[in-house]
Amino acid sequence: MLAIVGEDAVHRVEGLPGESAPVGLTLALGRLRALGVTGLRVALPAPGHPLGLSGPPEFNARALEAEEAVICQGAALGLVPEVHEAGPSGDVHVEVVWHVLPVREAPPADVPSLGEAERELAEALREATEVLTRLDVAGSGPVAEAAVDAYRARAERGREVLAPGYPPRAVRVLELAQRVGLLVSVAYENGHGGAVSAGEMAARASALRPVERTARRAQVAAYNAYVEERERGVR
Repeated sequence: MLAIVGEDAVHRVEGLPGESAPVGLTLALGRLRALGVTGLRVALPAPGHPLGLSGPPEFNARALEAEEAVICQGAALGLVPEVHEAGPSGDVHVEVVWHVLPVREAPPADVPSLGEAERELAEALREATEVLTRLDVAGSGPVAEAAVDAYRARAERGREVLAPGYPPRAVRVLELAQRVGLLVSVAYENGHGGAVSAGEMAARASALRPVERTARRAQVAAYNAYVEERERGVR
């Protein structure tokens, strides 16, 4: 529960079957279990890439707007978060309302296996590094180094990026995907770096887009590995 809530003030679930008003997260999880839900899958869609979604269009549209969603295993339901912030700077309170909507019972879009995700990450990172290094836009310099150092410090403080019980490969894939995602973010935040021509800028963006996409696919594969293994009867 703490991993879901984090530092947010309140999480509520709206539209839950059998409930006429929003309910707290603890009650909602219990109700979902009573409805037959045996697990939750993560979806991380982005414009042009409905990663982890299965429809219908109404649910996909809301999930794409939020750029994240949760799909229930065992019941044709999905949850999309809506984040509300209130309060002055430095004392902002966050409330998350999860909207429950019907989903289509079908395989999620574009989710790789752990093995595929690991291979794709290694290949995409290698290819992008070659392009970005050639263009001198790999996100080098003190800003990038500070960001990477901060990531390493966080990783050392909390090595369990997934809950106990996940396969070791899922942990490995998620750690690599998060690192790749960080490097992509640093490259974007550093502007155009050494890419001064329109052609170089286009080549840089072209190199980053598939890496970012691959990192998101790998994160979804890692987060959903436990549910996938249970579904296959591995556990």
